Amino acid sequence: MNKKQLIDELRYEGFSEKIIKAFERIRREDFVLDEWKDSAYINEALPLVKGATISQPYTIAFMLDLLKLDRLKENAKILEIGSGSGYVLALIDKICNCRIYGIEIIEELVKKSKLLLRNKKNIKIVQGNGLKHAGEFGSYDRILVSAAADDIPENLIEHLNENGIIVSPVRNSIFQIRKNKKINIKEYPGFVFVPLIK
Repeated sequence: MNKKQLIDELRYEGFSEKIIKAFERIRREDFVLDEWKDSAYINEALPLVKGATISQPYTIAFMLDLLKLDRLKENAKILEIGSGSGYVLALIDKICNCRIYGIEIIEELVKKSKLLLRNKKNIKIVQGNGLKHAGEFGSYDRILVSAAADDIPENLIEHLNENGIIVSPVRNSIFQIRKNKKINIKEYPGFVFVPLIK
């Protein structure tokens, strides 16, 4: 599959033009391992290092859609936990004009993503356990978790601003957690993720 075929698939699935345009503008082949560059536009997850993966494009688009990034004001704060090689950070950067933070536990991926995104002054990437160090940059308007937790990450809710959204895989489902005076949770089953590294 080539890039145009992938874009056509995502468009067929009904994702917004903002999301589609981000996938068009970001080169997935830059964020995968060298031996997988020829397969960069297959609509599947691909291996990175130490058991990490770069998620399936459809799954990424689905999660970005649940984050409702188009509703954010300029300079809103977004956190991605398990930011991997930086692909999703780059996509988010194309969708909204925000301050974007990535926390990744694997040092090799932190170095790669910092190098790839070195010209993006609004993106900051640090090494660490995202569930434990989420509060390092204060509170956020959106939080994306990009690997599967065992349970709904309730501890992240305290780092979420009012009207904020968390999107997180839990086992084989994706959960959308909205904070609007009370907490609203929706579950979308039928996905597969690598587990969060503790």
